[in-house]
Amino acid sequence: MEDRVARTGGGSSLALKGLVFLMFAMFAMTTDSVGTVIPEVIREFDLGLTAGGSFQYASMSGIGIAAIALGFLADRIGRKATILIGLCLFGGSSALFAAGHDLLFFVALLFCAGLGIGIFKAGALALIGDLSRSTHEHARTMNLVEGFFGVGAIIGPAIVTYAVHHGASWKWVYLVAAMLCALLVTGSAIFKFPTPAASRTEPANPVEALRLAGDPAAIFFGAALMLYVGAEAAIYVWVPTYLGAYHGPWLQVAAYAVSIFFVLRAVGRFLGVWLLSQWDWPIVLALCSSAMALLFWIAVVGGRGVAVFALPATGLFMSVLYPTLNSTGISCFKKSRHGSVAGLLLFVTCISAVATPLLMGLAGDWLGDIAYSIVAGALLATLLAALSLWNMARLPFAARLARRNQDDYAANPQS
Repeated sequence: MEDRVARTGGGSSLALKGLVFLMFAMFAMTTDSVGTVIPEVIREFDLGLTAGGSFQYASMSGIGIAAIALGFLADRIGRKATILIGLCLFGGSSALFAAGHDLLFFVALLFCAGLGIGIFKAGALALIGDLSRSTHEHARTMNLVEGFFGVGAIIGPAIVTYAVHHGASWKWVYLVAAMLCALLVTGSAIFKFPTPAASRTEPANPVEALRLAGDPAAIFFGAALMLYVGAEAAIYVWVPTYLGAYHGPWLQVAAYAVSIFFVLRAVGRFLGVWLLSQWDWPIVLALCSSAMALLFWIAVVGGRGVAVFALPATGLFMSVLYPTLNSTGISCFKKSRHGSVAGLLLFVTCISAVATPLLMGLAGDWLGDIAYSIVAGALLATLLAALSLWNMARLPFAARLARRNQDDYAANPQS
C-alpha cells in the first residue's frame, strides 16, 4: 500500500471549490486577453507580429517552466502553501504594470506572472482531485472550474476593449487582476485545506514530472492537450489580427469575435458538466473535437466572410475538451502525484501555447498573410479529432481509470 488516504480538514469543500473557481477566472482575465492586448502593443511600440506576440510567449514560458520544475511542490509542501506562493508572485507582478512603460519590463513582468500561475495552478488542480470522489466527478468539476475560467476570459478582453475605447490604458486588465488576487490570497490563507494523500515510499521531488513523462497516459493526454491548445491559440491570439482585415457588413461581429468565442466557450463548459453526466468522456471528446475541426475547415474554405461566424462558434465545441482531457489525464495517476502530473500536463500545453502562436506569427510575417494561422489551427484540430476517435474506439485507459476509482477515489469518500 503506497498511499495513505487523504484526510479532510474542517474547511468547507464548497468554499475551497469557490476559491479555485475565482483563481481560474482571475488569471484567465490576463492570459486570454492577450489577443486584444497584442494589437495595442504593436501600435504603441511599432512592432511586427512576431515581436508583438512576445506577450503570449513570455507568460506561457513562465507558466511552463514553473509547471515542470515546481509542480511537485503541491505534493511536497502541500496545496495551500503552493497556492499562496503562486498567488503572491502573480499578484505582485500584475500590480507592477502600473510602474513602467517599457516593453522589456512588461515582458519580464508577464514571465514572472506566468511563473506564479504555473505554481498556483498546479496546486489548485491537485486540490480539485482531493475534493473529488471519483474520476467522473473530477472531470465534471474540472469542466465547472474551466467554465469560470471562461468567464474570466470574457471579462479580460472586455476590460481592454472598454479601456482603449475610453482613452485609458490596456494595462488596466493587469491591475484589476492584481486587486482580485489580493482577495484570493486572503481567502486562501483563511480557509483550512484537506490534507492530501502522501506517499509512504518516496516524497515528490523536482524530477517527479519527468519520471511520469514516459507513462502511456501522460503521452496520450499530453499530446491531445498540445493539439487542443495549438488550435485554441489560433483563435484567441491571432483572430483579432486576422479579422482586422475584414470589411464586410458584420464589422461589429468581427470586432468582438474573440469575446463571442469566449462567451460560447464559457457556456459550453457549463454545458459540458451536463454532457459528461449523460455520456462517457470518450464519446463527448470525439463528437466535440470533430465538430471543432469541421468549423475550422469551413472558415478556411469560406474566407473571412465565413470565418467571422465559424471561428467564434468553435468555442462551443472546444469548451469541453481541455478540462476533460486535463482532469482525466490527472485521474489516471495516484492522488499523491496529482501535483506533479498536473505540472507535467500544464508544461506540455505551455509548449504548444508558446510554439504555435510563434510559428503562426513567423508564417504571417514571412508569407505576408496571417490567414495561415487559421489553416494551422484547422490542421491541429483535425489531428485532435482523429486522436479522439481512436480513443473512443479503443478505450485504452478504461481499466486504469476504473482501478483508480477503486483504489484511490473510493478510499477518500469525503474529499
